[in-house]
Amino acid sequence: MKTKRIALLSAFSLLFAALSSAQTPLPFTMKPLGHNVYAAIDDAKGTSGANAGFVIGDDGVAVIDTFENEAAAKALLAEIHKLTPLPIKFVINTHYHLDHVAGNKAFHDAGAVIIAHRNVPAWIHTENLKFFGKNIKPEQKAEVESLYSPDVTYGTTLQLHLGSREIDVRFYLGHTGGDSVVLIPDSNVTFCGDLFWHDTLPNLIDATTSAWTETLAQLSAAYPQYTFVPGHGDVGKAADVTAFRGYLADLHAIVAPQAGTAKTDDELLAAVMPQLTEKYGKWNYFKYFAKRNVLDMAAEIRGSKKVPQPTKD
Repeated sequence: MKTKRIALLSAFSLLFAALSSAQTPLPFTMKPLGHNVYAAIDDAKGTSGANAGFVIGDDGVAVIDTFENEAAAKALLAEIHKLTPLPIKFVINTHYHLDHVAGNKAFHDAGAVIIAHRNVPAWIHTENLKFFGKNIKPEQKAEVESLYSPDVTYGTTLQLHLGSREIDVRFYLGHTGGDSVVLIPDSNVTFCGDLFWHDTLPNLIDATTSAWTETLAQLSAAYPQYTFVPGHGDVGKAADVTAFRGYLADLHAIVAPQAGTAKTDDELLAAVMPQLTEKYGKWNYFKYFAKRNVLDMAAEIRGSKKVPQPTKD
Protein backbone atom coordinates (compact mmCIF):
# COMPACT_ATOMS: atom_id res chain seq x y z
CA MET A 1 0.00 0.00 0.00
CA LYS A 2 2.86 2.36 0.83
CA THR A 3 4.39 1.83 -2.61
CA LYS A 4 1.03 2.53 -4.28
CA ARG A 5 0.58 5.74 -2.24
CA ILE A 6 4.06 6.94 -3.23
CA ALA A 7 3.34 6.17 -6.88
CA LEU A 8 -0.02 7.94 -6.66
CA LEU A 9 1.52 11.00 -5.02
CA SER A 10 4.25 11.05 -7.65
CA ALA A 11 1.66 10.92 -10.44
CA PHE A 12 -0.31 13.79 -8.86
CA SER A 13 2.90 15.83 -8.51
CA LEU A 14 3.72 15.33 -12.19
CA LEU A 15 0.16 16.22 -13.19
CA PHE A 16 0.23 19.37 -11.02
CA ALA A 17 3.57 20.43 -12.49
CA ALA A 18 2.26 19.89 -16.01
CA LEU A 19 -0.90 21.86 -15.31
CA SER A 20 1.05 24.68 -13.67
CA SER A 21 3.37 24.87 -16.65
CA ALA A 22 0.45 24.88 -19.07
CA GLN A 23 -1.26 27.69 -17.16
CA THR A 24 1.78 29.98 -17.06
CA PRO A 25 0.73 32.91 -19.24
CA LEU A 26 2.93 34.08 -22.05
CA PRO A 27 4.46 37.54 -21.55
CA PHE A 28 3.02 38.52 -24.94
CA THR A 29 0.02 37.82 -27.17
CA MET A 30 0.62 35.89 -30.37
CA LYS A 31 -1.19 37.50 -33.31
CA PRO A 32 -1.29 35.63 -36.64
CA LEU A 33 -1.16 38.17 -39.48
CA GLY A 34 -1.57 35.67 -42.31
CA HIS A 35 0.87 33.84 -44.58
CA ASN A 36 2.92 32.57 -41.63
CA VAL A 37 3.67 36.03 -40.28
CA TYR A 38 3.14 36.61 -36.56
CA ALA A 39 3.29 39.57 -34.20
CA ALA A 40 4.14 39.08 -30.53
CA ILE A 41 2.44 41.94 -28.69
CA ASP A 42 3.69 42.80 -25.20
CA ASP A 43 1.22 42.14 -22.39
CA ALA A 44 -0.56 44.88 -20.44
CA LYS A 45 2.02 44.74 -17.65
CA GLY A 46 4.92 45.33 -20.05
CA THR A 47 6.49 41.98 -19.14
CA SER A 48 8.28 41.67 -22.48
CA GLY A 49 9.14 45.37 -22.63
CA ALA A 50 8.20 45.77 -26.30
CA ASN A 51 6.69 43.98 -29.28
CA ALA A 52 8.42 41.48 -31.55
CA GLY A 53 7.44 39.17 -34.39
CA PHE A 54 8.56 36.53 -36.83
CA VAL A 55 8.16 35.21 -40.36
CA ILE A 56 8.22 31.52 -41.29
CA GLY A 57 9.66 30.96 -44.75
CA ASP A 58 10.51 27.95 -46.91
CA ASP A 59 13.78 27.06 -45.23
CA GLY A 60 13.88 29.03 -42.01
CA VAL A 61 12.52 31.75 -39.76
CA ALA A 62 13.29 35.46 -39.43
CA VAL A 63 12.61 37.16 -36.09
CA ILE A 64 12.09 40.88 -35.61
CA ASP A 65 13.37 42.15 -32.23
CA THR A 66 14.03 40.08 -29.12
CA PHE A 67 12.32 41.86 -26.20
CA GLU A 68 13.65 43.38 -22.99
CA ASN A 69 14.69 40.21 -21.22
CA GLU A 70 15.94 36.72 -21.91
CA ALA A 71 12.90 35.01 -20.37
CA ALA A 72 10.53 36.63 -22.88
CA ALA A 73 12.95 35.84 -25.72
CA LYS A 74 13.08 32.17 -24.75
CA ALA A 75 9.27 32.09 -24.52
CA LEU A 76 9.09 33.43 -28.08
CA LEU A 77 11.64 30.90 -29.24
CA ALA A 78 9.52 28.12 -27.73
CA GLU A 79 6.38 29.40 -29.45
CA ILE A 80 8.17 29.44 -32.80
CA HIS A 81 9.31 25.86 -32.31
CA LYS A 82 5.70 24.85 -31.66
CA LEU A 83 4.78 26.12 -35.12
CA THR A 84 7.74 24.95 -37.19
CA PRO A 85 10.83 22.74 -36.98
CA LEU A 86 12.68 25.11 -39.33
CA PRO A 87 15.79 26.85 -37.97
CA ILE A 88 15.90 30.49 -36.88
CA LYS A 89 18.08 31.98 -39.63
CA PHE A 90 17.89 35.71 -38.92
CA VAL A 91 17.07 38.20 -36.19
CA ILE A 92 16.57 41.82 -37.24
CA ASN A 93 16.98 44.43 -34.50
CA THR A 94 14.89 47.46 -35.45
CA HIS A 95 17.12 49.72 -33.32
CA TYR A 96 19.54 49.62 -30.39
CA HIS A 97 17.21 50.26 -27.42
CA LEU A 98 17.47 47.74 -24.63
CA ASP A 99 13.82 46.69 -24.75
CA HIS A 100 14.26 45.42 -28.32
CA VAL A 101 17.65 43.68 -28.15
CA ALA A 102 18.07 42.09 -24.71
CA GLY A 103 17.08 38.64 -25.97
CA ASN A 104 19.60 38.58 -28.83
CA LYS A 105 21.87 36.02 -27.22
CA ALA A 106 19.07 33.47 -26.81
CA PHE A 107 18.49 33.55 -30.56
CA HIS A 108 22.20 33.65 -31.37
CA ASP A 109 22.64 30.51 -29.27
CA ALA A 110 19.82 28.96 -31.33
CA GLY A 111 21.83 29.59 -34.51
CA ALA A 112 20.45 32.92 -35.76
CA VAL A 113 22.48 35.67 -37.39
CA ILE A 114 21.69 39.03 -35.73
CA ILE A 115 21.23 41.92 -38.19
CA ALA A 116 20.81 45.66 -37.66
CA HIS A 117 21.60 49.07 -39.10
CA ARG A 118 25.31 49.91 -38.99
CA ASN A 119 24.85 52.44 -36.16
CA VAL A 120 23.47 49.85 -33.76
CA PRO A 121 26.62 47.94 -32.67
CA ALA A 122 28.38 51.04 -31.32
CA TRP A 123 25.30 52.32 -29.51
CA ILE A 124 24.04 49.06 -28.03
CA HIS A 125 26.78 49.02 -25.37
CA THR A 126 27.06 52.78 -24.83
CA GLU A 127 23.80 54.66 -25.39
CA ASN A 128 21.75 52.09 -23.48
CA LEU A 129 23.55 53.09 -20.29
CA LYS A 130 21.60 56.35 -20.09
CA PHE A 131 18.32 54.56 -19.45
CA PHE A 132 19.51 53.68 -15.96
CA GLY A 133 20.31 57.29 -14.99
CA LYS A 134 23.36 58.88 -13.43
CA ASN A 135 23.43 56.44 -10.51
CA ILE A 136 23.63 53.33 -12.63
CA LYS A 137 24.41 50.22 -10.61
CA PRO A 138 27.32 47.90 -11.47
CA GLU A 139 24.94 45.06 -12.34
CA GLN A 140 22.98 47.34 -14.69
CA LYS A 141 26.17 48.44 -16.41
CA ALA A 142 27.18 44.80 -16.72
CA GLU A 143 23.78 44.00 -18.27
CA VAL A 144 24.32 46.59 -21.00
CA GLU A 145 27.90 45.51 -21.60
CA SER A 146 26.78 41.88 -21.99
CA LEU A 147 24.12 42.56 -24.64
CA TYR A 148 24.76 40.50 -27.75
CA SER A 149 25.65 42.86 -30.57
CA PRO A 150 24.60 42.35 -34.22
CA ASP A 151 26.72 40.04 -36.36
CA VAL A 152 25.85 41.74 -39.67
CA THR A 153 25.05 45.37 -40.42
CA TYR A 154 23.79 47.31 -43.44
CA GLY A 155 23.62 50.93 -44.54
CA THR A 156 20.44 51.76 -46.46
CA THR A 157 18.66 48.62 -47.65
CA LEU A 158 19.09 44.89 -47.23
CA GLN A 159 17.21 42.02 -48.84
CA LEU A 160 16.95 38.67 -47.06
CA HIS A 161 15.50 35.40 -48.32
CA LEU A 162 13.87 32.46 -46.58
CA GLY A 163 13.90 30.23 -49.63
CA SER A 164 11.58 31.94 -52.11
CA ARG A 165 10.29 34.33 -49.45
CA GLU A 166 11.64 37.87 -49.57
CA ILE A 167 12.18 40.22 -46.63
CA ASP A 168 13.15 43.84 -47.22
CA VAL A 169 14.97 45.73 -44.47
CA ARG A 170 15.17 49.50 -44.86
CA PHE A 171 16.75 52.30 -42.87
CA TYR A 172 14.59 55.29 -41.91
CA LEU A 173 15.34 58.39 -39.88
CA GLY A 174 13.41 59.61 -36.88
CA HIS A 175 13.42 57.62 -33.67
CA THR A 176 17.12 56.96 -33.02
CA GLY A 177 19.14 57.50 -36.19
CA GLY A 178 19.59 53.76 -36.58
CA ASP A 179 16.07 52.45 -37.19
CA SER A 180 15.03 49.63 -39.49
CA VAL A 181 11.63 48.88 -40.99
CA VAL A 182 11.06 45.26 -42.00
CA LEU A 183 8.74 44.72 -44.98
CA ILE A 184 7.14 41.37 -45.83
CA PRO A 185 5.85 42.10 -49.36
CA ASP A 186 4.01 38.82 -49.98
CA SER A 187 1.84 39.32 -46.89
CA ASN A 188 1.46 43.13 -46.78
CA VAL A 189 2.98 43.40 -43.31
CA THR A 190 5.46 45.98 -42.03
CA PHE A 191 7.33 45.70 -38.75
CA CYS A 192 8.15 49.28 -37.76
CA GLY A 193 9.90 48.93 -34.43
CA ASP A 194 9.64 52.19 -32.50
CA LEU A 195 9.10 54.30 -35.60
CA PHE A 196 5.40 53.58 -34.93
CA TRP A 197 3.63 53.61 -31.55
CA HIS A 198 -0.07 52.74 -31.79
CA ASP A 199 -2.22 55.01 -29.60
CA THR A 200 0.83 55.22 -27.36
CA LEU A 201 3.12 58.09 -26.45
CA PRO A 202 6.66 57.47 -27.64
CA ASN A 203 10.10 57.71 -26.16
CA LEU A 204 11.67 60.81 -27.74
CA ILE A 205 15.02 60.66 -25.96
CA ASP A 206 16.95 60.11 -29.23
CA ALA A 207 14.38 61.45 -31.66
CA THR A 208 14.59 63.98 -34.44
CA THR A 209 10.89 64.55 -34.98
CA SER A 210 11.28 66.69 -38.09
CA ALA A 211 12.72 63.64 -39.88
CA TRP A 212 10.38 61.26 -38.08
CA THR A 213 7.18 62.91 -39.31
CA GLU A 214 8.51 62.70 -42.87
CA THR A 215 9.27 58.99 -42.42
CA LEU A 216 5.74 58.31 -41.16
CA ALA A 217 4.23 60.19 -44.09
CA GLN A 218 6.31 58.10 -46.50
CA LEU A 219 5.33 54.80 -44.86
CA SER A 220 1.59 55.45 -44.72
CA ALA A 221 1.56 56.70 -48.32
CA ALA A 222 3.71 53.89 -49.74
CA TYR A 223 1.92 51.01 -48.00
CA PRO A 224 -1.75 52.00 -47.60
CA GLN A 225 -3.00 48.39 -47.52
CA TYR A 226 -0.34 47.04 -45.16
CA THR A 227 -0.69 45.89 -41.58
CA PHE A 228 1.76 47.86 -39.41
CA VAL A 229 3.30 46.21 -36.36
CA PRO A 230 4.43 48.90 -33.89
CA GLY A 231 7.18 48.72 -31.31
CA HIS A 232 4.54 49.38 -28.65
CA GLY A 233 0.77 49.03 -28.78
CA ASP A 234 -1.43 46.78 -30.89
CA VAL A 235 -1.08 46.19 -34.62
CA GLY A 236 -2.56 48.90 -36.81
CA LYS A 237 -3.19 50.21 -40.29
CA ALA A 238 -1.91 53.16 -42.31
CA ALA A 239 -4.53 55.41 -40.66
CA ASP A 240 -3.01 54.61 -37.27
CA VAL A 241 0.46 55.52 -38.53
CA THR A 242 -1.01 58.82 -39.72
CA ALA A 243 -2.61 59.36 -36.30
CA PHE A 244 0.75 58.84 -34.62
CA ARG A 245 2.34 61.30 -37.03
CA GLY A 246 -0.42 63.68 -35.96
CA TYR A 247 0.70 63.37 -32.34
CA LEU A 248 4.27 64.36 -33.20
CA ALA A 249 3.03 67.28 -35.32
CA ASP A 250 0.62 68.43 -32.61
CA LEU A 251 3.31 68.17 -29.94
CA HIS A 252 5.57 70.42 -32.01
CA ALA A 253 2.76 72.89 -32.68
CA ILE A 254 1.81 73.07 -29.00
CA VAL A 255 5.36 73.36 -27.65
CA ALA A 256 6.94 75.65 -30.26
CA PRO A 257 5.25 78.92 -29.21
CA GLN A 258 6.27 78.34 -25.60
CA ALA A 259 9.76 76.90 -26.09
CA GLY A 260 11.39 80.30 -26.51
CA THR A 261 9.45 82.12 -23.80
CA ALA A 262 9.19 79.77 -20.82
CA LYS A 263 12.01 80.44 -18.37
CA THR A 264 11.83 77.11 -16.58
CA ASP A 265 10.72 73.56 -17.34
CA ASP A 266 7.85 73.93 -14.88
CA GLU A 267 6.61 77.04 -16.68
CA LEU A 268 6.78 75.25 -20.02
CA LEU A 269 4.90 72.23 -18.72
CA ALA A 270 2.23 74.39 -17.09
CA ALA A 271 1.68 76.20 -20.38
CA VAL A 272 1.33 73.16 -22.66
CA MET A 273 0.17 70.17 -20.62
CA PRO A 274 -3.54 71.10 -20.46
CA GLN A 275 -3.85 71.20 -24.26
CA LEU A 276 -1.82 68.02 -24.71
CA THR A 277 -3.83 66.20 -22.04
CA GLU A 278 -7.13 67.20 -23.60
CA LYS A 279 -6.26 65.60 -26.93
CA TYR A 280 -3.97 62.70 -26.00
CA GLY A 281 -4.54 62.05 -22.30
CA LYS A 282 -6.16 58.67 -22.97
CA TRP A 283 -3.25 57.31 -24.99
CA ASN A 284 -1.10 54.63 -23.40
CA TYR A 285 2.01 55.78 -21.49
CA PHE A 286 0.67 59.34 -21.30
CA LYS A 287 1.47 59.74 -17.61
CA TYR A 288 4.88 58.16 -18.14
CA PHE A 289 6.07 60.03 -21.23
CA ALA A 290 4.02 63.22 -21.70
CA LYS A 291 6.13 65.63 -19.65
CA ARG A 292 9.34 64.11 -20.97
CA ASN A 293 8.00 64.44 -24.53
CA VAL A 294 7.35 68.14 -23.98
CA LEU A 295 10.86 68.78 -22.66
CA ASP A 296 12.51 66.71 -25.39
CA MET A 297 10.53 68.55 -28.06
CA ALA A 298 11.49 71.91 -26.57
CA ALA A 299 15.16 70.93 -26.59
CA GLU A 300 14.87 69.89 -30.24
CA ILE A 301 13.22 73.19 -31.17
CA ARG A 302 15.87 75.16 -29.29
CA GLY A 303 18.69 73.19 -30.89
CA SER A 304 20.02 71.97 -27.54
CA LYS A 305 19.00 68.34 -27.76
CA LYS A 306 21.71 65.70 -27.82
CA VAL A 307 21.09 62.67 -30.02
CA PRO A 308 23.34 59.63 -30.67
CA GLN A 309 26.05 60.33 -33.19
CA PRO A 310 27.29 57.58 -35.51
CA THR A 311 30.95 56.72 -35.44
CA LYS A 312 32.92 58.07 -38.35
CA ASP A 313 34.17 55.61 -40.96
